[in-house]
Amino acid sequence: MKPDLREALRRQVLVGDGAMGTYLYQMGFPVGISYEELNLLEPDVIMDVHRRYYEAGARLIETNTFSANREKLSKYGLEQEMEAINRAGVELARKAVGDDAYVVGAIGSIRAGKRKNVRTAKVKEDLRDQIEVLVDTPVDGLLLESFYDLEEMLIALRLIRKVSELPVICQFATEGTDSTHDGILLTEAFRKLTAAGADVVGFNCRSGPNGLMRSLQRVAGMEGAPPFSVFPNAGIADYVDGRYTYAATPEYFGETARKFVDLGARIIGGCCGTTPEHIAAMAQSLRNYSPNPDALRLLQEVGGGSETGRIVTRLQPVPTTSAPEPNLAELAKERYTVIVELDPPRDLDIEKFMQGAQALKNAGVDALTMADNSLAVTRMSNLALGSLVKERIGMKPLIHIACRDRNMIGTQSHMMGLHALGIDHVLAVTGDPAKFGDLPGSSSVYDLTSFEIIRMIKQLNEGIAFSGKSLKKKANFVVGAAFNPNVKHLDKAVQRLERKIESGADYIMTQPVYNAELIEKVYEATKHLDVPIFIGIMPLASGGNAEYLHNEVPGIQLSDEVRQRMNGLKGEEGRAMGVQIAKELLDAAMRYFKGIYLMTPFLAYEMTVQLTEYVWEKAQRLDSHLYPLSK
Repeated sequence: MKPDLREALRRQVLVGDGAMGTYLYQMGFPVGISYEELNLLEPDVIMDVHRRYYEAGARLIETNTFSANREKLSKYGLEQEMEAINRAGVELARKAVGDDAYVVGAIGSIRAGKRKNVRTAKVKEDLRDQIEVLVDTPVDGLLLESFYDLEEMLIALRLIRKVSELPVICQFATEGTDSTHDGILLTEAFRKLTAAGADVVGFNCRSGPNGLMRSLQRVAGMEGAPPFSVFPNAGIADYVDGRYTYAATPEYFGETARKFVDLGARIIGGCCGTTPEHIAAMAQSLRNYSPNPDALRLLQEVGGGSETGRIVTRLQPVPTTSAPEPNLAELAKERYTVIVELDPPRDLDIEKFMQGAQALKNAGVDALTMADNSLAVTRMSNLALGSLVKERIGMKPLIHIACRDRNMIGTQSHMMGLHALGIDHVLAVTGDPAKFGDLPGSSSVYDLTSFEIIRMIKQLNEGIAFSGKSLKKKANFVVGAAFNPNVKHLDKAVQRLERKIESGADYIMTQPVYNAELIEKVYEATKHLDVPIFIGIMPLASGGNAEYLHNEVPGIQLSDEVRQRMNGLKGEEGRAMGVQIAKELLDAAMRYFKGIYLMTPFLAYEMTVQLTEYVWEKAQRLDSHLYPLSK
């Protein structure tokens, strides 16, 4: 007979299961249905998912009841089925796994980070109803997961403690921050949960291993803490051709599982995007593994941090002429052209951003590009900053336009505003899904695809509105398109790129490339195209930053050599190596492409200033007749 869950956690690390919803999605069940209703409609499917995770090595199994409260079920007209769905969820999990597995009843947040969307009385009522059903089933414990606010978590925990002494696991959704969504420091939140009767505290969802590792580091070693649990996503979700995909591999999960154990985690599973393969990799990695007593010291640099330091550079502006300058697409056909990306701030302080923009202007950058809330994280409006850069610094702004945030009305309005401000260079992108950003309650609009938004913007250049009505004047937008060459089948990616050019793209900007051989392959695969390509290069800031980008960020893939060279480096040493690797990549890129697209990590503009100067110094040395500079 297996020990009580509390006793088991004193003896061993338990491997949890992986995702249910996203795994069902991968199996073909569409978004927009109640996955919990499948407990009644497709019980064999749900049992099969539980069984796969058990066979992969999971010994803590969550019931398929995460959203089985009356509030969430009411969206599908299923509120009257709440009790049946919860009871079936427990029964299916029990039947699917062996006696050595612990089955915990999963309870999700009702508010889901949206503080005002449901009255507190309604939250209490719906949580109480679900809790009372689950404690009346043969579960080994309860799991409160993906809660954003301490307030709602305490409501649920106190309701449980009124009716049951079952072990309770409390998990916050986190992006690697040091506080909950309602502004409580994690250490304080964990203390309050422990005092209220939590047996395990931890994190799940919102982030991959990197983000959860950062949050766990903030609480590791806190006095009187109960065991920790972590259920990371499989990296950041990508949205391609109407499908969600995830970047983090099972091998990466196997590697990070040991680091979680070193920091005190005693339950380790997976959340969105994870599969039985991810769980199997963790179970294998943790077999007979003992925690590293020096982990807190050794893991301080995980995730790269936000350190920037200072790199001293010598400014060398590009010579200017009195003749009118062509647009970037024309310019990159004539000479080397440098675009630098500088992230808008996540707060209201623009001082460092403007300092960086001025330094890059002094270095001779041809345009400063600003993303549109990249990774679905809220940042200051790139339209506003683009206007400031243009007026105060005299620099060409290049504004990203994401399909995610605006419907067709908002998109046309946005473009009309850019025209009025004299900002005519844009990059059309799909945009990362809103549900995986810092405001998960937000909707992803996606009225337009990346192909459609390019066509619609170019339609404005004909003086025709999205509705087909006359605009009385013609816009003059120069539209860029994004290209990810870090794919298995480059030829298919190029075919997609050709469709964007057919839609009207004037130039192309790539995701960062970290392999000189791939740069040459991109040239060979795209040399038939008649639009310039700006090769993306982003200097790495640390070894942790390198691993995060490689394993968790969609569209970025580092070579084994680059990862090895960055391994263990941080601070000044890490940035210096990152700049050196970027220079080597520039050596390769400038053999084939005149367009250079530099991305600034963590607002460390000193790094991209140095790389910009390197481009101009190298450009003066190169004999262009030796190279096939057709881009």
